[in-house]
Amino acid sequence: MIEHDLDYVRIAKAIRYLDENATAQPSLDALADHVGLSKYHFHRLFKQWAGLTPKQFLQFLTVEKAKELLRHSESVWCRPHVRAVG
Repeated sequence: MIEHDLDYVRIAKAIRYLDENATAQPSLDALADHVGLSKYHFHRLFKQWAGLTPKQFLQFLTVEKAKELLRHSESVWCRPHVRAVG
């Protein structure tokens, strides 16, 4: 596998991990460890592939999950939903 493909696989793996663990707010160290890179190389590579830093991407995911919960909520009072996304 060429390096370009391996980078893509690592970033895709990190994005899946973030999506599945968004409420836990994984650290940069945890994400880098998960894909087998140093945190500096991972941060640079993630930004290159995703167009956002890992933290920005996590914030984006959190907002999107909150919007989805609000869309499907029948209650005006959505505090439990807000807490559910962190």
